[in-house]
Amino acid sequence: MKTAAARIGALAGVALLTACAPAAAPQRVPAAAPPTAAASTSPRPPACSPEGIRITELGVSAAMGLRAMGLELVNCGNRPYVLHGYPAPSLRDADRDPLAVQVIPGARPITSGFDQPPTRIVLRPGERAAAALLWRNLVTDATVVASNGAYLDVAPLPGRPAYPVELDGPVDLGNTGRLGVSAWKRYNGATSTQPPAPSGPPSTAPTPDSRL
Repeated sequence: MKTAAARIGALAGVALLTACAPAAAPQRVPAAAPPTAAASTSPRPPACSPEGIRITELGVSAAMGLRAMGLELVNCGNRPYVLHGYPAPSLRDADRDPLAVQVIPGARPITSGFDQPPTRIVLRPGERAAAALLWRNLVTDATVVASNGAYLDVAPLPGRPAYPVELDGPVDLGNTGRLGVSAWKRYNGATSTQPPAPSGPPSTAPTPDSRL
């Protein structure tokens, strides 16, 4: 009995000392940082220009050396915008130096089917028009350096301000130095990855004078 009582007394003493010992300070867990949104990899659309339009590339189709690039013009302003004619493109090389390019309205010397004459279009806010740039990647003279347009600027009509248009790839003119343009026409945006369809069956073979 004395042994049992001694054991109980010893355990009680340990418990009492434990109760009197200062409690360890609780550890603070740092607050988790709020999650940050992942950076978007999608390019931002070009800003609306001071005259209330935005011009972008629709894509390029290529067949047997013939290239066709679609252009889309959106009325992003708050008033009607009038178009009657052809876009006015200009090209610069990788060093941003201007390239000497002959712009051909209608593109007939380059190919057929994009020679529909222009009509007057009035775009209300949010409406669109489309046109196409046409060229051939031909090298007909080994002594002439081939031209590659790395930067494209497009004015909606000759005499109006030009705006940079982001390219998916170079405008590889070879050494032809010629760039055809089709007239603007109304566009509903249904096929946003292909150039506008020609007004007639396009020729896929180079015309004789396109080799000059």
